Amino acid sequence: MGDEIANSHFSEQDYADYYAELERETKTLEQLFINHSFSRESQYCGLEQEAWILNVDGYPVPENQYLIDSLKHALLSPELARFNIELNVTPRKLSNQGLSLMQSELKALWDLCDDQLAKKQLHMEMIGILPTVRDEELVVSNMSDMKRYRALNEQVLLSRGGKPLFLNIVGKEKLATEHSDVMLESAATSLQVHRQVEARNCTRYYNAAIALSAITVAISANAPFLFGKKLWEETRIPLFEQAVEVGGYGNTQHGPIRRVSFGSGYAQKSIFECFQENLAHYPVLLPVKLDSNSKKFPYLRMHNGTIWRWNRPIVGFDEDGTPHVRIEHRVMAAGPTIEDEMANTAFFYGLQEYYASQSTGLEEIIPFSVAKDNFYSAAQHGIKSNINWVNTETNESYKISIKKLIEKELLDHARFGLIKLGIDKYDIDHYLHIIKQRASTGQTGSAWMQAYYDNHTISMNELMNVYRQNRLTETPVHTWAL
Repeated sequence: MGDEIANSHFSEQDYADYYAELERETKTLEQLFINHSFSRESQYCGLEQEAWILNVDGYPVPENQYLIDSLKHALLSPELARFNIELNVTPRKLSNQGLSLMQSELKALWDLCDDQLAKKQLHMEMIGILPTVRDEELVVSNMSDMKRYRALNEQVLLSRGGKPLFLNIVGKEKLATEHSDVMLESAATSLQVHRQVEARNCTRYYNAAIALSAITVAISANAPFLFGKKLWEETRIPLFEQAVEVGGYGNTQHGPIRRVSFGSGYAQKSIFECFQENLAHYPVLLPVKLDSNSKKFPYLRMHNGTIWRWNRPIVGFDEDGTPHVRIEHRVMAAGPTIEDEMANTAFFYGLQEYYASQSTGLEEIIPFSVAKDNFYSAAQHGIKSNINWVNTETNESYKISIKKLIEKELLDHARFGLIKLGIDKYDIDHYLHIIKQRASTGQTGSAWMQAYYDNHTISMNELMNVYRQNRLTETPVHTWAL
């Protein structure tokens, strides 16, 4: 979905032509899996940082094109809304000081953007959902000026028969509203982390990411408010799922085959099964004409980019053009600080490595239905959520709060995984200490926002101002005063 398209209106023949190319590329991809023709490189990582552009009052301002035009930086991309922007980093080897180097690069790019925005008395912010965003700002006139986004909006509404999108979230309070376009999606911003793995091992890593999603969505929770309502600890999850509520064939919005979902199951033998499912169950949304002679799967990759599993397999390419497989973990909220985000990233990579390297995979002892229930419980209740977990040595299942689970065993498991990856000892100690303290205090970004809001008679704008002042100290959220 990162590439611009040539047009936004399509004929029945466009759909037929696209599907034929998608079917051909899917068969070619299958042969790569069968013949083990993927890159042997592994342990590469990267991330995508989504951010807001705000004015001094904490309201979003549609100025992402100003940043892109003035900086002309290859690692900046527009998002759906003109008040959002995406910052990327150079892929790095997941070893030695790879994580801290990635943090330094992200901070340098963030500061560059912030300095440029300051010329217009604007600034950037990282947060799962902006508490000050108003419904009247989530409109098509604030959509980034790219044909792919307008086409996506048209096709989503077309697949719904023109019916509006309904948002119905019940948490600590209740929010019910409807929207006539997909701009609700732009209210949710995240930190998306990527991990390249060898194709022959990627099934275990993919399934581990799915089973661990409850842990990472809880520890990174940073989106408790929307339109003045206190909802889930990570309201971004139901918001995004309902903002693009389009199903597979037959418009099965409420079944397991939805465009935004936890997925329909673990991969059984190969993550190629996900691409088979893409072909068999998801109608083409953007039937654009692409380079049919390209060996980089343009049709398959574009189609995969319109299916937003919370854990998404991706086909990419090494610098020499060799195809590779990577896993995109999409569940973690943006913010509160880059330091917090990198601790979350390290924690996830360590846990994924630990569980993927065990003789028995999590998918063999935690049923997918349980992993799914854990995920939504964790998104709603955060690290206080009680989830079903399992002792990997005895295979005995038990109920435990995520907070206690992190303290009892997951920190040790993450450390084991990071050591196995060859991460620098100082970085391991530094990042896992942040996770340990956050779990100990229970103060995630969501917990801090709600507690501070409850402790003071303030507006959402004032809350964002205090949030910003705290973020500028660059100290982790568990240290923020209430």
